[in-house]
Amino acid sequence: MTNRERIDCLAENAALPHAELRRLLLEHSPAEAELLFARARTTRERVYGKAVWLRGLIEFSSYCKNDCYYCGLRRSNAKAERYRLTAEEIYACCANGWALGFRTFVLQSGEDPWFTDARLCEIVAEIRRRWPDCAITLSLGERSRESYAALRTAGAERYLLRHETANAAHYARLHPAELRLASRMDCLLELRTLGYQVGCGFMVGSPGQDVDCLLDDLEFLCAFRPQMVGIGPFLPHGETPFAQEAPGTLEQTLFLLGVIRLLLPGVLLPATTALGTVHPLGREKGLLAGANIVMPNLSPVGVRKKYLLYDNKICTGEEAAECRLCLQRRVESVGYFIESARGDAAGWGTDGVF
Repeated sequence: MTNRERIDCLAENAALPHAELRRLLLEHSPAEAELLFARARTTRERVYGKAVWLRGLIEFSSYCKNDCYYCGLRRSNAKAERYRLTAEEIYACCANGWALGFRTFVLQSGEDPWFTDARLCEIVAEIRRRWPDCAITLSLGERSRESYAALRTAGAERYLLRHETANAAHYARLHPAELRLASRMDCLLELRTLGYQVGCGFMVGSPGQDVDCLLDDLEFLCAFRPQMVGIGPFLPHGETPFAQEAPGTLEQTLFLLGVIRLLLPGVLLPATTALGTVHPLGREKGLLAGANIVMPNLSPVGVRKKYLLYDNKICTGEEAAECRLCLQRRVESVGYFIESARGDAAGWGTDGVF
């Protein structure tokens, strides 16, 4: 089977035999990558048209109890500038975003024990009360089933929890011993059973990752069938054990975006901030590889540089309104348009699957 035949098989069947997918990931030319992207765009436009949906990101706490080896928010980073937004500051971010056409708010933080279930549920319920038509997405890490259930009852509908890697040995390479892949997978299953739209994902080019790790990730995605998959290149942070590791590449990340779009035609696929960090046109290239989501930052300008998962993260001084206009121009420059809508995954609301 040639790579052209492999790409055709992916596009036509949303599947490819393991050995053939391995060959495609290992060996492909720039021209074959462009063919993959073209097929991914065709698939994305068949399902979603040319709309790109916004997710308004509110990074409300940079405190974290965990010590993940790749993350600048890790508890051992004594140089990190920590902050917590107040409930009113969070509501102000939502109000600003709503006025600008955002219909999904993503509340993201480190695993901060100060934000108890009671505090978080109060915030979620108030957002739901003030903006009843919005979608509320949480990205708060691993919590108990009871916590996820309470937040779901309060009004949260979506939850983003990157699995980071579906290979247990690789997971252990990236995390301290108290964090286990099995626990992460259990959380994803709990979220699914509680009725959340679930997002997962992984870093591309993280230390110790090889093609078999990537195949494990793709196999997991096909089996779990999340509503959203967030991937981006690994980017090192100077205050972590991986400070001297090489970053992931734009090329490999884009290729995997195209593969994921063909494997999961109805998935919501962001062009991430990390893509925009690794290349000035990274997010545009992500859209041309099959992505259909962008996640601009609604956090107060004064705290954005403090939420540093990796070095050199894009942290413009733009207010949300300026950022919104800039993104609109960027999206339109590659032939798409921003749609002010909740942007649910294809098939959601019927049987919950694609």
